[in-house]
Amino acid sequence: MIRKKFDQTLVLHHLKIYHYMKIKILLALLFISLVQAQKFHFPGTAVEDSIILEKEMPELALKVIAKQALKQKPENKVDFLDNLFRLEIIAKDYTQSINTLSEYRKQYADHNMAGNKYIALEVYSLAKLNEQKDKTTFPAALQKSFNQIYNGLSDQLITKIGIAFDGNVNDTRKLLRKALSKQKDKDSIDYSSALALCKSYLNYKTYSNIKPQIMQLLALKDQEEFIIETRDLKTKSGHTLTITIVRKKENKSPLPVILTNNIYAGQFDAFFGKRAAVYNYVGAVVNTRGKRNSDDENEPFEHESEDIYDVIDWISKQPWSNGKVGMIGGSYLGFSQWGAVKKLHPALKTIVPQVAVGIGIDYPAQNNIFMSYMLQWINYVTNNKLTDEADFNNFTKWDSINTAWYKSGKSFRALDTISGKPNKIFQRWLDHPGYDQYWQKMVPYKEDFAKINIPILTTTGYYDDDQIGALYYFKEHYKYNKNANHYLVIGPYNHGGAQSFGFTVVNGNTIDPVARISIDDLAFSWFDYILKNGKKPEILKDKVNFQVMNTNTWKHAPDLEKMHTSTIKFYLLDHKNSPSVFTQPVNKTFTKQTVNFKNRDEKDSYYVVSKKDSIKTTHSVYFESEVLHKDLIISGNLAGIFNVAINKKDFDTGTYLYQIQPDGKSFLLSTHMVRASYAKDNAVRQLLEPGKTEQIPIHNSIFISKKVEKGSKLLLVVGVNKNPAWQINYGTGKDVSDETIQDSGEPLEIKWYNDSYVEIPVYKE
Repeated sequence: MIRKKFDQTLVLHHLKIYHYMKIKILLALLFISLVQAQKFHFPGTAVEDSIILEKEMPELALKVIAKQALKQKPENKVDFLDNLFRLEIIAKDYTQSINTLSEYRKQYADHNMAGNKYIALEVYSLAKLNEQKDKTTFPAALQKSFNQIYNGLSDQLITKIGIAFDGNVNDTRKLLRKALSKQKDKDSIDYSSALALCKSYLNYKTYSNIKPQIMQLLALKDQEEFIIETRDLKTKSGHTLTITIVRKKENKSPLPVILTNNIYAGQFDAFFGKRAAVYNYVGAVVNTRGKRNSDDENEPFEHESEDIYDVIDWISKQPWSNGKVGMIGGSYLGFSQWGAVKKLHPALKTIVPQVAVGIGIDYPAQNNIFMSYMLQWINYVTNNKLTDEADFNNFTKWDSINTAWYKSGKSFRALDTISGKPNKIFQRWLDHPGYDQYWQKMVPYKEDFAKINIPILTTTGYYDDDQIGALYYFKEHYKYNKNANHYLVIGPYNHGGAQSFGFTVVNGNTIDPVARISIDDLAFSWFDYILKNGKKPEILKDKVNFQVMNTNTWKHAPDLEKMHTSTIKFYLLDHKNSPSVFTQPVNKTFTKQTVNFKNRDEKDSYYVVSKKDSIKTTHSVYFESEVLHKDLIISGNLAGIFNVAINKKDFDTGTYLYQIQPDGKSFLLSTHMVRASYAKDNAVRQLLEPGKTEQIPIHNSIFISKKVEKGSKLLLVVGVNKNPAWQINYGTGKDVSDETIQDSGEPLEIKWYNDSYVEIPVYKE
């Protein structure tokens, strides 16, 4: 660790900003010693002795607060306040912790949906404060604190807090023990380890102290406000499904029903039901085969179309239903809705697929390249009747499995065996590397889309992992049904944000205020519009509604192609030897790249943006544009053609377009990856001819809309996919899942011809 000069004035200024004046004198004294110290005193005896641990943790928290104030810069306010809030609770400064949380919400939670992730910690801190003030027992103080916070929440937010309180006490205990075990036989701890220990300690303290009582209090509140019933349904084919129905007690008349098809059985069932109920609908949540009380085989994605038809048929005939059904949900739950319209029931009047998985399109393979994550997810949803949270969130385990596979050079098909648990679903998926009938039968395919005439609202985001899938359905719907009544809202949202609410900061980037909308409010305004003859949501001014980042404006277009007004071509040129990367080259040349698939220990290489930032370029080549002399709004997704010649029959490409900002930071604008042999047709493999110049078209890249400021540069990184997160294509032409490192042969050689180009969509007023 590099020692930093101590600037007392700056540190005290930070403390003043973050309202820590109460102990600033103590911190100033601590700073003097911390500048010289690399570690904090923390006795090894605290590892096994809970009494010593309880005594040492508040003191450690104070030391970490001091170090954090010294380390942090003003632009790190999100992390600063997040850490500070937690540390202050451990330091037993409960009043100040609540003030810090208020400061966080003031700056980064400018609507009532954000900041909810802290509510368990907030209730715990307030309870400890009330315990001191009222000189009462902790259970009494906890009930008072819970009521104080609960009564101040909106109905919409109340539906979410059960998830926030439902932390796994056993998991938090294990994480704490793991953090403590690292300190065994030591008498000091470094800053990073201390901060991690403080966080794991607080999580365990919070959930172990409040969860049982809070869950009882929440159950009582639910009994006061809702009628919640769970029952089993038998489908016409004889399969059992568990369904949860939630109604507001005050709603006596039949209502439209909002259905969610949920493979993530458990805590989310009641949440999804209550979410619909508070908007004055009946909420219905059905679990997929093999979940909850179903003894059927759990085969994700395969039976939605058949099963949901029967569920809707049953719902439409219940006394609390007025015969109209809508569907909502994100990710797998979004996919489920497209499964439902494959065989459309007359009672299904609208769907709101959010960040919908494009099965066979972007998951479990993106543009025909299978991802390692698929095995982790399969285990998550099939290990038991609910979800295996402990296994899924054991990132260290899964990272080590993926790394072990990568290092071994074994086939991708061996990944499940390496994990210690062979998986037939994993193997079944690998048997379908092309977009064949196995995938096509799960959702509408080609002319099936022409039959879908119900209104649809799709939401996704520029940072959404399933954006490609969500937009695939949108594009195919309009391709086969020119009169489709289908709206799209897309903005600077990640996978979670595009199905809940627009965060203030996403991927470290501050989001424009106009983009921070409640997706829940939008969805249920849509349901009001379609199912209750309400007003059309204001944001839906045209079929495509997109937020232009860095302009604080929304734009509206009749289709995706109208998101931009022109395009520019970025050629694979070195601008230092050419007039411009945006000008077609006169002479044809190439950039040569070599990738040795046998080497699994190579060092990473980087493009250095500045002292503040760098971009990984391992297994890639890059091309840098000249400085832009005027603002440029990039709006849409990348297209183009790569003209290449390789010495093998296939390879997987990876393309990344970055903005190099004037402030010396990079911004990832768009990405694209594809298996070259499937680039022209994702259903039919067409191998490359070694040594022959071939064209690889760019389709299904990531959409974005953002103003790129003048003074920026664009950086185009193109290369080969070779890392533990994805299959490795050795280029033999065999099934890639069966190839091993023994198939790698000579290194892959690629000639990237300079008449290759990435077509960038540009919007002009």
